[in-house]
Amino acid sequence: MTKTQDVTKIFKDMMASFPVDTAAFENAFKNQASMNEKMAGVALGAVEKSAEISTKWTKDTIAKMQDMSKAKAEPADYAKAIADFASAQAEVAAENMAAFAEVAKKVQMDTVELLMAAGKEASEEASAAVKKATADVTAAAKKATAAAK
Repeated sequence: MTKTQDVTKIFKDMMASFPVDTAAFENAFKNQASMNEKMAGVALGAVEKSAEISTKWTKDTIAKMQDMSKAKAEPADYAKAIADFASAQAEVAAENMAAFAEVAKKVQMDTVELLMAAGKEASEEASAAVKKATADVTAAAKKATAAAK
């Protein structure tokens, strides 16, 4: 009589011939966590700088409003105080909008820099992984060929 083959053993042997490297998954997770940390740093830095700009703008506005709200001797002085306040606010608004634009520009530059570095790193890792996988598959194929003989 012929002996039936143990299919379970065949599949176990086949899967053992193609080892899975979990280090690649671990490295990918670590790299993603590192990238997230760097991106969060960029975002939080921008938030901090924006908050500083907003706080300074608010304090300056309040100080100018206090000057404007003081009692005046002549009615024309009230009109002049309001005109001076409006003029100063227009100037400060332009300065602060430029400061916000600089923050946005820095965020954009930092983000592009991070993404370029991540892309280069991912490309290098993918190349190394392909080389290793090719070597592993070649070794497994040689082993399977030798076992079949």
